[in-house]
This record gives sequence, structure tokens and C-alpha cells, in this order.
Amino acid sequence: MPSPAHPGLRSPGERAERPFAAPYAKCPAPGGDRPASAVLRVACSGEGFARARVFTRDTLRAWSVDHCGDDAVLVITELVSNAVAHAVPSAADSASEVRLGLALDPGHLTLTVSDPGDDAPVFQSIDDSALREHGRGLYIVDALAEEWGWTPRPPAGKTVWAKLPTRPLT
Repeated sequence: MPSPAHPGLRSPGERAERPFAAPYAKCPAPGGDRPASAVLRVACSGEGFARARVFTRDTLRAWSVDHCGDDAVLVITELVSNAVAHAVPSAADSASEVRLGLALDPGHLTLTVSDPGDDAPVFQSIDDSALREHGRGLYIVDALAEEWGWTPRPPAGKTVWAKLPTRPLT
């Protein structure tokens, strides 16, 4: 049942409405009719995070790789969170958004988040004796992805990427 605090809540079995328009680009795959890539600009807000998750799930469902959805959404959320927390505050006021990208090849799904920051992502050591609220995002990405990394985007910014396998678990 909807509430003012959580307008997206619905009763079980009730159809979900798509609260976001689709301002993203999709490129057709060579020799096929399904997209090989999709891009979304994400505002640095709570709505932007929700939009990134919906976009990721919808795109994977359209590509028939929705079995990768939970891992992909978790990785995208961590990468977008890191970009918003670390890269966007140090950027110019006009750069208050990040760009999310999804690319599908026969064996992998590549997730990218481009942001205006020039600093490399920091893979912090974890002190197991302390329960910290922050600083574990890249450990989650590292645990779920076959590989991940980052590349600079001249003249300014960077893209952090993670590659997930698309083969279903057996």
C-alpha cells in the first residue's frame, strides 16, 4: 500500500508503474535486434540511485540476462555511490551527475560509471575488528566481478568498470 514516505510501495500482486522516463541510449547489436549497450545519466540524488537500479534491472531483463540482476544492481549501486561520495563533491557545480553504462557481449556484462573526478578509486584495507559503515564498496565489487578497474577520461574524469559473467549458475 502506498504511503507518502514510500510512494513506490504496492500490495503484493499489484502491477508496478514505471516512475522514470527512459532518457538513455541503446545501440543495436550487430546482426541482432537486442541492444548491445545502454547508457543513462544519473542525477546525484536518491531518485538518481533508484533510477540507476530500475534502469539496470529493466535493461538486463530486455537482454534476457536478468539472472545477473541482483549482482549487477549491487555493483552499480556501489560504483554510483562511490562516484557521488568521492568524485562529484570535488567537481565543478555543473558536473553533478554521473553516467552509467551497460554493455553485453556473449559471455560478460560490463558495468561502467563515469564521473567528473580524476582521483583513482581507493581499495582501502578493512580492519576486521571494527564494524565500519563505509569503505567496503570496492570489496563488494571485487567479490562479485570477474575483474574490475578504472580508466581516466581526458580532459577530466574517470570511468570505473566491472565485468560480470552472464552464464547462468548451474
